[in-house]
Amino acid sequence: MASLSSSIPSCNLKSAFLGERNGLRYTASPAVRIGCVVKPVECKESRIGKRPIEVPSNVSILLEGQDLKVKGPLGELSRSYPREVRVIKVESGHLKVEKALDTRRANQMHGLFRTLTDNMVVGVSKGFEKKLQMVGVGYRAMLEGQDLVLSLGFSHPVRMPIPAGIQVKVDDNTRITVSGFDKNAIGDFAASIRKWRPPEPYKGKGVKYADEIVRRKEGKAGKKK
Repeated sequence: MASLSSSIPSCNLKSAFLGERNGLRYTASPAVRIGCVVKPVECKESRIGKRPIEVPSNVSILLEGQDLKVKGPLGELSRSYPREVRVIKVESGHLKVEKALDTRRANQMHGLFRTLTDNMVVGVSKGFEKKLQMVGVGYRAMLEGQDLVLSLGFSHPVRMPIPAGIQVKVDDNTRITVSGFDKNAIGDFAASIRKWRPPEPYKGKGVKYADEIVRRKEGKAGKKK
């Protein structure tokens, strides 16, 4: 009987490997290279960041490296800047915030720190204010010394100490005005007042900002008889 191996025809199989095993030949196919084009990231200059900051005559500027101090008739503020941006004082007396690095993070910080610097200059010269409105039966506010006392329907009144550098005024027991030279501190204190009783969407009761629009919802309708 003829051997089984003699009846099997020889074959030549192509594979990605090169070599010979068990009488079978393997040949390598040519590799295909795929080229790609890498485009550099372009960081455009911020439209807000490139605007100069006007400094009034009653405001003094002290610039030391990455630290800036601003002093005016209402108070004094200081800020340290990251390495991505720098503050310079031009000959006309204006301040200008520039990018120190050409990166995407520096481009994002450019407009942010220009706005923060402008808020410092405006704050110490003119100041900022935030107004709130209390809506609800029995909701009242009053000043007792350095504390703001709120009656918001709880079993006890809410007493809030007024931080230093912030002035609070109450009109008609329902309108609250928070003012000062630090815009961040004013916003934080006003938000803490509103947090005690945020306006609800059905009747609008609560503490809201004067320019806030509360989206109202319709209550559930009763069963029809």
